[in-house]
Amino acid sequence: MIDSAKIELRNLQVKDYEELKISMVKSYKAMPDEYWSKGEIKTLINKFPEGQLCIVIDNKIAGCALSIIVNYDKFDDNHTYEEIIGGENFSTHTKNGNVLYGIDVFIHPEFRGMRLGRRLYEARKELCEHLNLKSIIFGGRIPNYSKYAEELTPKKYIEKVKLQEIHDPVLSFQLSNDFHVKKVIKGYLPGDHESKEYATLMEWNNIYYSKPQKLVNTTKTVVRLGLVQWQMRLFKDYDALVSQIEFFVDAVSNYQSDFILFPELFNAPLMAQFNHLTEPEAIRGLSSYTERLLETFREFAINYNINIITGSMPMPEGEHMYNVGFLCRRDGSYERYEKLHITPAEETAWGMKGGNKLETFDTDCGKVGVLICYDVEFPEVSRILAEEGMNILFVPFMTDTQNGYSRVKICAQARAVENECYVAMAGSVGNLPKVDNMDIQYAQSAVLTPSDFAFPVNGIKAEATPNTESTLLVDVDLDLLKELHNFGSVRNMKDRRKDLYSLKKKK
Repeated sequence: MIDSAKIELRNLQVKDYEELKISMVKSYKAMPDEYWSKGEIKTLINKFPEGQLCIVIDNKIAGCALSIIVNYDKFDDNHTYEEIIGGENFSTHTKNGNVLYGIDVFIHPEFRGMRLGRRLYEARKELCEHLNLKSIIFGGRIPNYSKYAEELTPKKYIEKVKLQEIHDPVLSFQLSNDFHVKKVIKGYLPGDHESKEYATLMEWNNIYYSKPQKLVNTTKTVVRLGLVQWQMRLFKDYDALVSQIEFFVDAVSNYQSDFILFPELFNAPLMAQFNHLTEPEAIRGLSSYTERLLETFREFAINYNINIITGSMPMPEGEHMYNVGFLCRRDGSYERYEKLHITPAEETAWGMKGGNKLETFDTDCGKVGVLICYDVEFPEVSRILAEEGMNILFVPFMTDTQNGYSRVKICAQARAVENECYVAMAGSVGNLPKVDNMDIQYAQSAVLTPSDFAFPVNGIKAEATPNTESTLLVDVDLDLLKELHNFGSVRNMKDRRKDLYSLKKKK
């Protein structure tokens, strides 16, 4: 016991990490290798700084409580620890959630007996009340259960702990702090041999919680997608191209669509005026319209109340040319995405370079991802997006032959199955005889789904007529993805062998 020490309860900072690591290792002697990495702590602090609490005594981290906010309605009580935290990126954290989920609490052995755990729990309760969250939930270990497992079921063990006939250092403490057992979970934390891999799902209810009034801009569960199968044609000028864009935005928005998707390099007809130049010079000429088109799309997104996936357009940065597109939200904000993998033809004809930006985007219809054409043929990329919480993957593409189209379509369908998401793909049709390297097009735009009982048997929600200019309007139900994830015939995301392999984004 430290008699004259100053005790400080505050939010954790990245600079605390080395002391934090020492405290974690000493706290979890039964699992000495199970400590948070500096990158994970940094991510937690960046995403939810007020949820990361620590107690400091004599410049030592004496205790710590880490948490995230989740929309608990999206989870089943039988979740695992890995599922609920969303992996090392904590992709399940959302400021629009309803539950404060505790992901770790520990006290350095040197400072036990000072009731520091109670201070951390009380601070969590105050945070829960301040943020108007419904409750605090977490999975609690029962480390003494291994001593009684041969004679007691988990249920009987919990009853005896409640009656104080058995002392469990974790469960007894949680019960004394007004938490109740919501459920017993098997397999919550693989490798927790002391608990026999059982956990108690604990809950503390915020009696001051007031259910927020449902607003018109809350996240939707049924989302309407509008896909443009764009006819390549020569336009008189830039304004004529914009008029055609507005025609489709107007038409699709009239059906109350939430998104409209344009194809890759849909603005290629404007290259006709640069046909006297070399191909690298011509694509650079086309790129001169990109900033103007971005502003036009942002204006249309607001005016027509629709989120626009702009397909893709060339954009120069210094000496290099990139294939980029934009998510223009209906609130006026926008994000940029980039084509990561450049085809041999793009590299040799135009001098294109692969981009470096890979991320999901938050929208009023949940998290979405965008991969441009060739990118969807690389399964690692979409898996990273899925791990970040993506529900809908948009794929603007441009293919000249049916062979090329089949590669994109087959791979896109595989991405829907393996990542338990919807995939919307839109391409161009027709011919551009006066534009070099863009002369023919083949496409059949489609919305693809996982393959299980709640979805079409062939995994195709809807598809357009091949090689015909048209729009495709499709409703997708995001709740079906949740059901698939928890109760599907197969569960690709859950059943990955993370003990054998892993995937990590470097940037």
